[in-house]
Amino acid sequence: MTDTDNLSRRRFLQATGGAASAVALAGCTGDNEDSSQDTTTSGGETTTGEETTTEEADAPGDDANVLRLINSTMSTLDPIKATDTASGTVIQQVFDGLMNYPNAEIEVEGQLATDYEVSDDFQTYTLTLKEGAKFHDGTEVTADDFVYSLERLAASDNSRRAYFILDSIGVAHETDDDDNYKPGTMDVTAEDDYTLTLELSEPFHAVLEMLAYTSFAVLPEGVLGDIDGYDGQMGYQEFSTANPIGAGPFEFDTWSSNTEAEVTKFDDYHGDTASVDGIHWNIMSDSQAQYTYGTVNQNADIIYGGQLPTSQYNRDKVTIEETDDLGRDLGTYGETASGTTMDYSAISPIGAFYMGFNSDAVPKAVRQAAAYALNQQEAVNQIFKGRGEGSYHFTPPSIYPDGPDAYDKHAKENYPYGYNKTQLDKARKVMEDAGYGPDNRASFTFTVYESSSTWPDLGKLLRDKLASAYVDMSIDTAPFSTLLKRGRNGNLEAYSLGWVMDYPAPDNFLELLYPPRTDTSLESPTSYFNWSGTDASKQAKQAWEKVQNNPQPTDEHKAKRNEAYIKMEEANWEDVVLLPTYHDISERFSYDWVDAPHHGAAEYSRQMYNNVEIGDRS
Repeated sequence: MTDTDNLSRRRFLQATGGAASAVALAGCTGDNEDSSQDTTTSGGETTTGEETTTEEADAPGDDANVLRLINSTMSTLDPIKATDTASGTVIQQVFDGLMNYPNAEIEVEGQLATDYEVSDDFQTYTLTLKEGAKFHDGTEVTADDFVYSLERLAASDNSRRAYFILDSIGVAHETDDDDNYKPGTMDVTAEDDYTLTLELSEPFHAVLEMLAYTSFAVLPEGVLGDIDGYDGQMGYQEFSTANPIGAGPFEFDTWSSNTEAEVTKFDDYHGDTASVDGIHWNIMSDSQAQYTYGTVNQNADIIYGGQLPTSQYNRDKVTIEETDDLGRDLGTYGETASGTTMDYSAISPIGAFYMGFNSDAVPKAVRQAAAYALNQQEAVNQIFKGRGEGSYHFTPPSIYPDGPDAYDKHAKENYPYGYNKTQLDKARKVMEDAGYGPDNRASFTFTVYESSSTWPDLGKLLRDKLASAYVDMSIDTAPFSTLLKRGRNGNLEAYSLGWVMDYPAPDNFLELLYPPRTDTSLESPTSYFNWSGTDASKQAKQAWEKVQNNPQPTDEHKAKRNEAYIKMEEANWEDVVLLPTYHDISERFSYDWVDAPHHGAAEYSRQMYNNVEIGDRS
């Protein structure tokens, strides 16, 4: 879930359904996503993000050449407004952009861009567009359409991702006296019908990766009138709920809020025309209902993660037959409740879950005691039935400097609180050294979001261990939006949150540990740590500034950033404002009649389905 109205460059996750399901998008993954914060009119009905009781839609029959999937409550079909995985999953099929993560792998490729050039100073990107690509209304995609679409991203009141282009990529633009973007000043130019240039204010090493995000999708020029200079061809409500026009492999068909959504094959697609005639999503947010629909009744062709909830999951039914070169475990799962054995794949996506501490409210000794008490892998095995990996860095393994092996090596050799260990003797020692004991106990409250069935259990596991180290930890639950509000106001002591990538680079995670942005007296803190005044916080501040001072996509600058990333991780280890807890595993269960490429670490919501084939379901 994303606190999009108040926080820039952040995406939080919730765990739902017992497994480590992420609930947020900006690439995000999960079930409920940002819909719990927005009141959004969808398909003629209004949703507030609260869990709803839904009527089961009629799935296409077994003989239909339609991919049948499960989705959660959606919020919008506008690429610049969507911040939830449920909406993004559908948007990914309907809209195309300049770049794409093929099959949700993290190596970007051109989509509507066939080529690109970068200037010697890394500030001018010149992209060549594919000729003849069509929108669903039959018009051709040109550079002018991208100029319009990117201006919407920067200037429209409907945009939730303006910072992606103005701040993250940093396209040159003008601001007013209040540092707000001046509409129409962004340096994006259509040189001709098939040539687009972007001028950056300074280099940025992940431009192409950011351009693969669905917020950068192209719309027909002038289709909406929510920016200066355009009257619009249709109303915003019509576009965002009933008639989105993109250039993707599927055309939008229908969306009935909390019931179903459908798209159909676009025969004039510029890329690989879809093998299936369409996609049907049954919309349901209750994990048990998802399990019954997809696994028991076999009404979904592919089932993802929390759609098979941990309460119904049996790790012993997983058989791994091989691990491919992308680190995906491939094999089978079964038998299921319906007596079926399903194809299985799992990959560690680029995300991290953690326990955060307000350093103003929880003393360092208590935070360190919690780190000594927590055995991350034990928690994953006991609470999540092995559906994850214990974490020791905030940066996920696949994007850690020099890769997963370096992640493990650094943690095993340097993590000060015990790698896969509980060290209660050391927890007691650090507390005693700080003056605590049987007659002088510390206490704090750990707040988790009320929709999670896993974080409370993890909290209880930690609470019971800390009791012998002179720490009384209580567990509170709150609606997710309330948790975020309390955090911003500095009214949390400890809390559970997570983060999923905007782009696959460590700085997208470690920016949350930049001490000046953790000050809850600010209007929009990026974290709720209040981390300042210590040697470790100074080290983290200096390291982040080194990252910012080495933005170029060169080996030299990358090496300097990598050094700084590790310094930030180690500074956090010292003060434990963020206690790494686990990295989730993105699992997929599919029936043998489905032939679908496996998704990569960018998560299933970024996968396109035009290369999926459906065989005989009988």
